[in-house]
Amino acid sequence: MSEERDEKFLSGYVTITGRTNVGKSTLFNRLVGEKIAIVSDVPQTTRNRILGVRTEKNFQIAFVDVPGFHTPKHSMNRAMVKRALDALEGVDLIVFMIAADEHVGGGDHYVATLIKEKSLRAICAINKVDLVKKEITLPLIAKATNEWGMLEAVPISALNGENCNRLLDVIVKYLPEGGMLFPEHYLTDQAERAIVSEIIREKVFLNMKEEVPHCSAVFIESFQEKGENLVVIEASLFVERESQKGIIIGKGGQMLKKIGMEARKEIERFLSKSLYLDLSVKVKRNWRDDDSLLRKIGLR
Repeated sequence: MSEERDEKFLSGYVTITGRTNVGKSTLFNRLVGEKIAIVSDVPQTTRNRILGVRTEKNFQIAFVDVPGFHTPKHSMNRAMVKRALDALEGVDLIVFMIAADEHVGGGDHYVATLIKEKSLRAICAINKVDLVKKEITLPLIAKATNEWGMLEAVPISALNGENCNRLLDVIVKYLPEGGMLFPEHYLTDQAERAIVSEIIREKVFLNMKEEVPHCSAVFIESFQEKGENLVVIEASLFVERESQKGIIIGKGGQMLKKIGMEARKEIERFLSKSLYLDLSVKVKRNWRDDDSLLRKIGLR
């Protein structure tokens, strides 16, 4: 990137929000230009607020990825929804995501109404348009701009990148003039430990049935650098029941081995170092309502 900048420089905070499982983290990673947030088809994958910074010659955007809106059943879920609500305040722009391949339901209307009632500046990103016919998206564009009061509505596919550059251009258009919010090469506020735990959790989501991921959490017990090229990590994977522990470990330990192997490969790419990963499974009943454990994983 050139050190010279045009006189007009735009910058701001942009929250990506919506109900669960509409593709927020996929879009977040694409707009930032790096994989920071974990991605899966399981609802409620994102649990914490994640910041990712995109810096170009004429703008800098601090994107905020937050948990999706859903009906909370545990202390963990209530904390997740609070993160999502808090992230609507004090930002320069909101990207409100809906999915074109699903009926616009109560969850979508709830978030859209919140944005409208608070008079927040928002753009609607209509995701997954690659899965539907064009005529499906036209009423959604009208609903977003006319009924919900969005500044604009942009049909996209976060997965394959369709129209995402146009969405980025629209976002930049609504940014205020201002200086850089972060140093030029700053990428994220996530510590290495946090990213490593999220990588492990992603592999659980990708390999398990829907029930187990929601009942699992990853805590990094130890993170030690051994010389210049080796990192030794001890991680605990918490579940709520012995039966879930058995499912994650698998017959002869094969499932846990698979999860660990997939996580190790991605963590090594992330750290650019060799990794020894000691991954164990522990049972902690009702951990989603245990404030001490929620503090450990950053949800308190």
